[in-house]
Amino acid sequence: MRNARWVPSFLLLSLIWGSSFLFIKVAVSAGVEPVWLAFWRCAFGAAALAVCCLVLRAPLSRDPVAWGHAFVVAALLNAVPFALFAYGQTHVTTVLAGVFNATTPLTTFVFALALVPAERPTARRLVGLVVAFAGVLVVLGVWDGLAGAPLLGALACLGGTLCYGAGFAYTRRFVAGRAEPAATLSVMQIGTATLQLALAAPLIDGAPGWPGPQAALALVALGAVGTGVAYIMNLRIIQAAGPTVAASVTYLVPLWSTLFGAVLLGEPAGPTTLAGAALVIGGAMLTAARRDTPTTAAPVRAHLGAPATSQYD
Repeated sequence: MRNARWVPSFLLLSLIWGSSFLFIKVAVSAGVEPVWLAFWRCAFGAAALAVCCLVLRAPLSRDPVAWGHAFVVAALLNAVPFALFAYGQTHVTTVLAGVFNATTPLTTFVFALALVPAERPTARRLVGLVVAFAGVLVVLGVWDGLAGAPLLGALACLGGTLCYGAGFAYTRRFVAGRAEPAATLSVMQIGTATLQLALAAPLIDGAPGWPGPQAALALVALGAVGTGVAYIMNLRIIQAAGPTVAASVTYLVPLWSTLFGAVLLGEPAGPTTLAGAALVIGGAMLTAARRDTPTTAAPVRAHLGAPATSQYD
């Protein structure tokens, strides 16, 4: 870490992923159905990553095992959680969605305990889980009959983070050690998610409609920038500073989502929400391990605000 030229990219990456909640809110407010939103997000992201693979001359894998893993990871890290967060934001604010997303490192740790033999619970990490869970309860306003957030939207967002946690643990257990380049694995993942959503969207949400130019631009930015450009930046940060530093971008994402929601959308960000967010982020920081081994082989996912590498700790 003697060379800190990665810091501007790190801050910009946190801004890009933090703004993703704003783009989701713009799209769903314009009438884009949740599963179609997830589809367009993956489609534009897959296109951007395909260009990246062409530039890097990274061919797709011919190994059916790799495609099988890509199918599972695409569902857990992209198709299902993207749709859940989009649905959640039809009920909750951008501010709250960003806070709930910050629980991803915690769900990753919980699933890693079950899937990764080397994973070990420690007192510090267990305290982090308790602190972050308390933060979620504060945001929900449990003392006031869950009045802090609409329960259905909150559960959808938390369901999305559970998918992320399972997906990252699965990736670490079955995918991180594969020989394919990160660009190849990522375009396989996002491309597979696009196909999954192309089949699911018409069945769940019916035919797509034109949401208007503003929402269309939000979808392009959400996919091409939040997935394609962010992927490249994330990979470079991992190469320069290591996965643990890259993963800490998670803690800045709720700050940006809160800022965008409060300033641009006029959403409330009261003391209860801010206190709960502080507990969630603090708990996530306690849960994160401190090992930092730079890597270029681990597949990097293209999702807002989750840990920046499949080798989360």
